[in-house]
Amino acid sequence: MNIIIAGDGEVGFYLAKSLTELDHNITVVDPNSELLKRLEKETDLMTIAGSSTSPKVLGEANVGDCDLFLAVLHDENINLMSCVMAKRLKAKKTVARISNAELLMPKNRDMLRDLGVDEMVCPERIAAKEITNLLNNSVATEFFDFSSGLMTMYLIHLESDSPVLGQSVKDLIVNYSTLQVRIVAILRNGITIIPHTDTVLQQGDLVYLISKPNQLESIKKVAGKTDVSIKKAMIVGAGRIGRYAAQTLEDKIRITLFEESKERCDEVARQLENTLIINGDATDIELLKEEGLQYTDAFIAVTDSSETNVLSCLHAKKLGVRRTIALVENTGFISLSQDIGIDTIINKKLITASYISRFIVKGDAVRSKWLSGTNAELMEFNVGKWAPATRHTIRELHLPTGSTLGGIIRGNESLLPTRDLQIKPKDKVIVFALPKVMDQVSKLFE
Repeated sequence: MNIIIAGDGEVGFYLAKSLTELDHNITVVDPNSELLKRLEKETDLMTIAGSSTSPKVLGEANVGDCDLFLAVLHDENINLMSCVMAKRLKAKKTVARISNAELLMPKNRDMLRDLGVDEMVCPERIAAKEITNLLNNSVATEFFDFSSGLMTMYLIHLESDSPVLGQSVKDLIVNYSTLQVRIVAILRNGITIIPHTDTVLQQGDLVYLISKPNQLESIKKVAGKTDVSIKKAMIVGAGRIGRYAAQTLEDKIRITLFEESKERCDEVARQLENTLIINGDATDIELLKEEGLQYTDAFIAVTDSSETNVLSCLHAKKLGVRRTIALVENTGFISLSQDIGIDTIINKKLITASYISRFIVKGDAVRSKWLSGTNAELMEFNVGKWAPATRHTIRELHLPTGSTLGGIIRGNESLLPTRDLQIKPKDKVIVFALPKVMDQVSKLFE
């Protein structure tokens, strides 16, 4: 596949580097020549310095032969214009990163599609939705629904009180026979492990489970978790993520929103009705304590500074806040943040990559999720009528090393993979895989 990535910073840089392991022809267009020099040192990708709205630059990038054009600059207007121009110059599919969720309304989406913008991703809106979902489900560090909840991915942190510590995956299956889950991956000391039946669960493991519906109570018992009732939350940062999250939550729980910019406070005050807005510095712990940080159930830090978000969450945790969520834009901080006790990490680069990756792999991909702290992803595929996977049992599929099946959805039925089960046409399959083998895996379901 011929892919052009138009960016102006870290999101484009991250996408480009992430895709280098896949067998695609990638060209990066960026106005920042210094960033391109850095990219050239670390990869062998083709780079072009210039504006993605320039017909000359797009011509140099061979946009007419482009299968997928990704515009992920910070300025959504440039992204939209770049996609419109790329489409007019015969790019097959275009995707724009946007920040204004209003553009996702059906009438606006249809209008932009007519102009040449095939798909749009709003990382801020997705991040806010993840935050609200996590506050409604206080057991998992992260979770993600497939096929409207017919199967769910849960990320569970095994702490010292988990009853399964020291048990193997096989022991888990035997001792908890009613538990309808499959462990697809374990993140241990920054290393991603695809477990076997003899893999032993250890304290500190981050365990990725694929679960059938109505398994949350059983998962709680296995993980040694208890529900945290969220009645009061503090949000630090009134950017789009903080704003979207507050709008969703303010009618359900008590929200206090901190923002350092007076101008932004005034703007947000006009949009939020039931949120207490405080003009103050998130690094001022005494101010946060004065406003009741120690009596808060959840603390969400989504400022533009990863360092501020991490430090303020650590202070909140020290004061006894049960649930902490931090926006961490530096991907190098993700594993560190998880290791030092922050419950959930939100990252806009991973959100953007998750949305886009289903357009890149072969096969009919429905949904995808890049996993925080790992270089792997979960992908949901529609199984084709003549797919190779339909000719054999799972035992005989011989999935490539670095991949595993997480679950199968057949109509409205959820199935956990067993060695003698045979995948059928029109099934949906959930696959966990490292990027270098995802294309090999996807061919099995085409």
